[in-house]
Amino acid sequence: MSRLLDPKVMMAIKALSLSAKTTIDGFMSGINKSTLKGPGLEFSQYRSYQPGDDLRSLDWKMFARSDRYYIRESEIETNISIRLLIDASASMNHQDGDFTKMDYARYLAASLAYLGNLQGDAIGLYVFQSGGIFSMLAKQDFQHLARLFYQLEQIKPEGIFTRPIHYKELYSGVQKRELLIFITDLYETNNEIFTLLDTLNTLRHEVVVFHLMSGNEIDLDFKGYTSFEDLESKKTIQIDQEKTRKTYRQKLEQYLESTRMKLLDRRIAYRMIRTDEPLDQALRDFLNQRNKLKV
Repeated sequence: MSRLLDPKVMMAIKALSLSAKTTIDGFMSGINKSTLKGPGLEFSQYRSYQPGDDLRSLDWKMFARSDRYYIRESEIETNISIRLLIDASASMNHQDGDFTKMDYARYLAASLAYLGNLQGDAIGLYVFQSGGIFSMLAKQDFQHLARLFYQLEQIKPEGIFTRPIHYKELYSGVQKRELLIFITDLYETNNEIFTLLDTLNTLRHEVVVFHLMSGNEIDLDFKGYTSFEDLESKKTIQIDQEKTRKTYRQKLEQYLESTRMKLLDRRIAYRMIRTDEPLDQALRDFLNQRNKLKV
């Protein structure tokens, strides 16, 4: 019997599926439309007839005017593959209130997967773990979506971010146009995440980065704590939050602006999301931003 029939697994899938459906229904559309030349409703251009072309596409009015055969080409909306890339390093265990960054990443990824499947897109999952990359090649069917939800539930953040030696895994899979969505807190120690982003750019697909930050790390508000531990290196430091907060916020603003510019230079779409921000609002704002950039 398939492990997907295990009651615990089914409940996990149901919970993610319901959450994703609730988030997506009613407001998200058009994240992934591309255009290709072919038969469709919107006229794009004429081209000369070539042997083997569908005769139904011949424009007889053009033939009457020019005595030459022309094919009408149109633009059609086509489905694409979406790869969801999830940072599963230990820093994604950072918690603010009842939720960790990984909790937020799960529901964000599930919502995008649900939307993609609804639109007929193939969805793939790549989890960046300490020892390598877990991958599910992109497919489009409900059983695959259920397996993807299950794998999202199984992610346990630990260790450091995946080393560049494992990035070759990203070159496998389909070759058609893809949308690569990277969900991460952008925590790195040796430029490994930007090395990954440069690798993704060589694939010549559209890349989107969702940068997760918690409210307590943005505001430096940890309710009286003075000792802080790095979740990946395990190093600890002592901080007086009241004295440090102003300088901290200035440096954080500089870091976020620098990050935005680095990604802009790479033609990568970027959105910083607070994990105390409603997921549907975060996605709506991001889609509005993308649509403005494409006008």
